[in-house]
Amino acid sequence: MIQIRQAEITDIPEITALFRNTITHINTKDYSEKHISIWASEADDIDVWETRINKQYFILAEIGATIVGFAYLKNGNYFDGLFVHKDYQRQGIGSKLLRIIESQVMMNDFEVIKSDVSKTALPFFDNKYYEIIKKQKKNFKGLTFENYLVEKVF
Repeated sequence: MIQIRQAEITDIPEITALFRNTITHINTKDYSEKHISIWASEADDIDVWETRINKQYFILAEIGATIVGFAYLKNGNYFDGLFVHKDYQRQGIGSKLLRIIESQVMMNDFEVIKSDVSKTALPFFDNKYYEIIKKQKKNFKGLTFENYLVEKVF
């Protein structure tokens, strides 16, 4: 049974471990070892995670006492992140988090949701009726990452 709740500051160690483990295990088929290392290092920036939890709509999915996924929404309609634990992929967790995030966007009276998604996540969003606006290259810590700006109109 998947339970959804708001993230709390005390969840940061488990959130960052899930973030790092998901990137280092799931995204390796689409990104180089150097990309993975740089991207996963974002887990170390605790201030960023505290800001996300305190300032954004940040939800967690739990099974029992284990955090199995999380998602966060910025500025009412920018889907800033969605990660599912490497051992809980393809079990409906990402879809459930996505539905709740989309509901929040609609409750905020927005007609569109946008996100920058990785090459790895693109098929998931494509299956959820998100349209690619553009393929893009983003600079992060001196390295260029290829990803996609996507949107869904309600």
